[in-house]
Amino acid sequence: MNYAYEIPEAMYGRTDKCGELRRFVYDTETYDSGDSHPLKKGAWVYLPFGYDGSKPYPVLYLMHGGGVSEDWWFRMFPDTSVIVDNVMAAGLCEPCIIVTPTYYRGEEADKNADYITEHFYLELRRDLIPAVEKEFSSYAGGDVSEDNLIRTREHRAFAGLSLGSMATYRAALYHNFDLFSWYGPFSGCCGPYGDRDAEVKRICQALEEGEKKGLRLDYMFCCNGDKDIAFAEHQYIMDRAVQECSLLVPGRNYDFFVIPGGVHDMKAWQLDLYHALQIFFRKERA
Repeated sequence: MNYAYEIPEAMYGRTDKCGELRRFVYDTETYDSGDSHPLKKGAWVYLPFGYDGSKPYPVLYLMHGGGVSEDWWFRMFPDTSVIVDNVMAAGLCEPCIIVTPTYYRGEEADKNADYITEHFYLELRRDLIPAVEKEFSSYAGGDVSEDNLIRTREHRAFAGLSLGSMATYRAALYHNFDLFSWYGPFSGCCGPYGDRDAEVKRICQALEEGEKKGLRLDYMFCCNGDKDIAFAEHQYIMDRAVQECSLLVPGRNYDFFVIPGGVHDMKAWQLDLYHALQIFFRKERA
């Protein structure tokens, strides 16, 4: 794939083929050991133009960064919807459902980032995915049993920016590899103070254990600007993972897109999403 370093102007133009953004509320709990309690949480769900409840759609779960909320991608930056509308209208990607949840649970924006992003895997698996894919028309076909969600993993992706990139590794790859086969970590893996060697080991272990169970990686599309504060650690970790794990094959099921001059901002992350949409769910790219 030939990557652009700027989103084409045509992707910001008017189109009559606009998707619909819906608020979605679901039941979950904190899953804290010895002190768990129920919660109602919200997410935004983007439905592609012409959404038809009788047809199945792949689903992208798309996470925000630190200190914000599920409003980030589509409500705080409404041009994200315009970009997605145009990418789909141009036939550049598979029409898909996009879900923007949050890993925060109430007033917890100051809680340890490692804990929050990793602990989200329980809510993701037990509550969010089943609730979304029972309500909307995914390849699960309304059957949200664990066995069926595993069978339909190739129609499910997870991506995120900054702490959402960390959540892509921790919540989706390490703990839920059996539910996702497409990944988009945008800007970082373990943060500036994380154990880089430990992350390399976890990435390799997740892929190798998945392979033993017959679960393959369709694509991991890593992204970062070379002036991004998260660039050095992310590049180091993924370069090592490629060297140490034969299941990551650049150009076949893996790439690391570098934006020259790119920094830790929404311009870069929207560009990452623009490219990720053209990779996810396209089997000829896997």
